[in-house]
Amino acid sequence: MVSAEAGAEAAVAWLAPDWPAPPGVRTLSSFRGGGASAAAYASLNLGDHVGDVAATVALNRQRLMAAAGLPAEPIWLRQVHGANVADLDERDGAATALDAADAACTCRPGRVCAILTADCLPILFATESGDRVAAAHAGWRGLAGGVIEATVQALGVPPARLLAWLGPCIGPRHFEVGAEVRVALLAGDPSAQAAFRPNARGRFMADLALLARRRLTRAGVHRVHGGSECTYTRADRYFSYRRDGVTGRQATLIWLET
Repeated sequence: MVSAEAGAEAAVAWLAPDWPAPPGVRTLSSFRGGGASAAAYASLNLGDHVGDVAATVALNRQRLMAAAGLPAEPIWLRQVHGANVADLDERDGAATALDAADAACTCRPGRVCAILTADCLPILFATESGDRVAAAHAGWRGLAGGVIEATVQALGVPPARLLAWLGPCIGPRHFEVGAEVRVALLAGDPSAQAAFRPNARGRFMADLALLARRRLTRAGVHRVHGGSECTYTRADRYFSYRRDGVTGRQATLIWLET
């Protein structure tokens, strides 16, 4: 964990991904404290689509930028649980929202890829040479729709040259899904039965991180790290839609140093 306001009552802080990222690749996954939002969105809500006051969300984003020393405002995607990958190098550098996309990639220093989550799995990617990075939003719909495979392809290098980090997401003890979700996910990975455990309600407890690891391995990405932080159980650190319903969003970021 890194805190930019040591000793402050409400510090802007984040999880520093533990993975062997190449020099020049910078990352963070924000915690929920240190912001200006109130009630269900308390306090560093970074999502502008969840009912929070727009000006407050903008202030929260500014606080994170200042605390983390970001080189530019993150480019916030309009996430729709799909598999579209936005190439940020095709843009003019403006930080306005893109059309619908659930992953972003760049090879230009100073462009910040950002994923917002509140139980879904954020995944960071970097080439072993440290010259290209990406971030993906992988809930169950995104996994079933192929967002991992699309992101790997968009990076344009042999998958064996990629590293991946799995950020905070809902853990397998709390992610209950119906049979239709299990069927949708097994359609793309028939051998993933071990990621589902039947429960007493006739439904299944799903391991989102394990499902992602399997997809990454099948795509040829074998250096995969992280995946142990549960958003549902850590109300002090993370927003969780499954736990709270109306809630904010944390951000997972990756960029190349300028």
